[in-house]
Amino acid sequence: MERQDIHNSDMPVLCRNCEVRHRGLCGALEAGQLLALSRHTQMVRQEAGSELIANESEVHSYANVMRGVVKLSKMLEDGRQQVVGLQFAPDFLGRIYARHNNLTAEAASDVELCRIPKTALEKLVEEYPELEHRLHEQALRELDEARDWMVTLGRKTASEKVASFLWLIATHIDPVTEARRQEGLVESVTFDLPLSRTDIADFLGLTIETVSRQLTKLRKDGVIEVVNNRTFTVPDLERLETRCG
Repeated sequence: MERQDIHNSDMPVLCRNCEVRHRGLCGALEAGQLLALSRHTQMVRQEAGSELIANESEVHSYANVMRGVVKLSKMLEDGRQQVVGLQFAPDFLGRIYARHNNLTAEAASDVELCRIPKTALEKLVEEYPELEHRLHEQALRELDEARDWMVTLGRKTASEKVASFLWLIATHIDPVTEARRQEGLVESVTFDLPLSRTDIADFLGLTIETVSRQLTKLRKDGVIEVVNNRTFTVPDLERLETRCG
């Protein structure tokens, strides 16, 4: 794990170069407020498979996801695990004002996090209403996305579930590419799957064999191209979207 302090200036250097700042937590802050926040933050890089948050651990810090994918899961008493969500840049990792974490967070891919101590962020939230408003906006967006995913899990066919999962990854894994797509500048995207076939099956409530069959069908239909076991290309994102049901 590498750490890099954020340097002070009229606007912190890393904030000026941050590709997701305007869409994330910090987008609500002006230069002076970003400077105040940067005095407490550190950039943290974690390799895929690293545990970021342990279930029932005490909360000491929060983080913004800057790059990569974070897997959220719950563990049952008998050891079974359920993947309950994925987080991408610029999602907020943690639950503001919570004393203990109620899930496990793991780096599904190599990730970069902008980490801030719990006490520092909660103090800044009290000082800057804009920060609190942005946190509420993100929480409500995550709630909307969770409800949409309940529809995917409860009503969609296996084919639609796998297509919806690929659409989720394709449109969230790289916020810069997604912004260009929304401007009509990008029609295709290439990405590495951040989850194993086992985790995908767990996330979708399917068997591994079903996931593999549906991926093969999408490949044969030309909806996706499999570069290698983990790298996929979607030549036409609109075509993939129509397969999501």
